[in-house]
Amino acid sequence: MTRRGFILFASLSIIWGTPYLFIKISVESLSPGMIVFGRLLLAAMVLVPIVLAKGQFPQLRGHWRWVFAFAIVEITFTWWCLTFAEQRISSSLTGLLIATVPIMTALLAKATGLDDRLTGSRLIGMGIGFAGVVALVGLDVSTGEFIAVAALAVTAFGYALGPIIVAQRLSEIPALPVIAASTVINLIIYAPIAWLSRPTAAVPATAWLSVAALGIVCTALAFIIFFALIAEVGPSRTTFITYINPAVAVILGVIVLSEPITLGIVIGFPLVLIGSWMATRKAPAIESEPHA
Repeated sequence: MTRRGFILFASLSIIWGTPYLFIKISVESLSPGMIVFGRLLLAAMVLVPIVLAKGQFPQLRGHWRWVFAFAIVEITFTWWCLTFAEQRISSSLTGLLIATVPIMTALLAKATGLDDRLTGSRLIGMGIGFAGVVALVGLDVSTGEFIAVAALAVTAFGYALGPIIVAQRLSEIPALPVIAASTVINLIIYAPIAWLSRPTAAVPATAWLSVAALGIVCTALAFIIFFALIAEVGPSRTTFITYINPAVAVILGVIVLSEPITLGIVIGFPLVLIGSWMATRKAPAIESEPHA
């Protein structure tokens, strides 16, 4: 890996490990709908001018149906469910459960025919990853928090299905205009939700700053770096971020938010990462994007 590639990789690994912290801070004072709307607005303000300057929006002509499908699957339900879940469980646990996306991607790739080879090592990896999830949920989640886990399952499913839509239906066009258009589509969807759930009391500056970080850094800047990294080192190496950003989420949760290192994390964390690595090893067709 070149020096530039390493810098891009390290930067994106850190950036995509921080959304869970910022969501946890902002959700203490703002509704999930308001947080998602603010994140979308700021991301669109960065991404849309770039796409306009490059003249890439016309390339979406004839593909709008699938762009809309991608926007719904990748953002509409996933971001709300992710934010909703962090009202109920720690940012560390959230980051670790989202780390199951590669396992879900492997299953969906098999189901959609993008990759029909489920080798023994992949099946073992899925089993190990599932055992890690069982450890995390069984040891760290109380009965009243299972709705948050269900919401994160929706998020993980959306994050796994989104790249498959791109691979099967939108592979002929650049990804940046697809993502920029998706932010605009979801801005329209979330505008009334944000208005109805707008804050009625003073909101701490830390909450607004966290939303700003989510939109500008964790979304707009992250996707710009992501595409630059793919161009520099290729998609296969880029996916290794999936195995690093959960660690960043746990470290930040412990240091910044004083979240405990639980028995579930100690047991489940390595199992989820090992399982994810084995389940997606040597998979040529689908490269799951790490998210938050």
